[in-house]
Amino acid sequence: MTSEMDEGIPLVTGTGIEPIAAGVWLLRGQGQSFVAEIDEGLVVVDAGPGGRVTRGMIEHLRSVSTRPVVAICYSHGHVGYNVGVPLWRDDAVLRGHAMPTVIAHERVRTRYERYRTTLGLQERMAEIQFRMKPGGMRGKIALHDPDQTYAHQLVLGKGERRIHLIWAPSETDDVTAVWVPHSRVLYGSAAVIDSIPNIGTPFRTMRDTLRWASTLDHLRDLRPLRVVREFGPDIAGEDEVQQVLGVTAKALRWLHAEVVRMINEGMGERDILAAIRYPKHLFDVPWMRPSYGAPDYIVRDIYRSENGWWDRNPTSLHPASPENIGREVVQAIADKGALISHAQSLAAKGEFQLALHVIDILATATGDTPELIQARQLKAGWLRARADQVPSYVSRSLYKVSADMIEQDSAHTFGIR
Repeated sequence: MTSEMDEGIPLVTGTGIEPIAAGVWLLRGQGQSFVAEIDEGLVVVDAGPGGRVTRGMIEHLRSVSTRPVVAICYSHGHVGYNVGVPLWRDDAVLRGHAMPTVIAHERVRTRYERYRTTLGLQERMAEIQFRMKPGGMRGKIALHDPDQTYAHQLVLGKGERRIHLIWAPSETDDVTAVWVPHSRVLYGSAAVIDSIPNIGTPFRTMRDTLRWASTLDHLRDLRPLRVVREFGPDIAGEDEVQQVLGVTAKALRWLHAEVVRMINEGMGERDILAAIRYPKHLFDVPWMRPSYGAPDYIVRDIYRSENGWWDRNPTSLHPASPENIGREVVQAIADKGALISHAQSLAAKGEFQLALHVIDILATATGDTPELIQARQLKAGWLRARADQVPSYVSRSLYKVSADMIEQDSAHTFGIR
């Protein structure tokens, strides 16, 4: 995203700055940024998405401190969180301050190399996941490489007012958490959100479930009195911190063990998704709500990390082209109207997922016969209805944007069927 691309930015948590402890603030931007004061000046975690959001962040910070920003630290390498770096540099020039050092975990550089190589993919993923118009992200991803990196831990400042940047692999392998020992405040970064851990997101590379659990245990061992989440309210009180981080880590380890157990019994991915039951004491708690990700996303991630991509149907090992498959299947169905009627009967009972499976037999085929056109129209409508049945923001986005693409006959531009 460019520094001026600020209309309709997803994941913005509002405006303002809030004191957390002496010399420590929560600063709202894309996600909840974090500011800590050391002897040399201010350390800002995440520069924001640019435009008016980052300018607002600077304005709010300057309402509580005029000290120089000596460092900008990346919470993690995902696009958008640090587009606003140039605006912070402009502020330093305006105030006659030295240029802030941009610091990130060393793996951010590798991530940025991958993003530059797959730029078209990154643009389209953002557009679909965050419900933007096709082409809305084209040319708008700006990546600012860090000036300094670290591997495991980096201490900024000296004496009592020092802070620790801690490698906290979780949502990405380049996450930085921030520990403020004098006040026992932890900025949990992308490792700690007010939702089920974001593992297995359909458009992203695999994430390590057990490593995320280990990160939470490591952060819990610091014995924080307060944890600032990247999204959601703070976790206040040592006992509450221990419970939230501990239960989340246990839930992730339970998921991994259960999926592996089922794999060992010979179950495939779809079988596991249908059979698994999530223990309420681990998953039916406020901070594990599937409001962004979902537990079955994590199941899929674990399955594929341990098992590969094969769905156990030999037909899928070396498939024919989707066009040829669709053509032959459609020709094999003598009574297409009966199939459509059956799918409609399922939808009428609210069984939209089953209706989608049935209608896909026709809706994914190429051609412009009346039955195929009707099937696509029905599929688009049922995708929107299915979106209302699921809590995950990501799933709802994929359903709704896919419906739009089908109706606009542009689904092929991103392989959506």
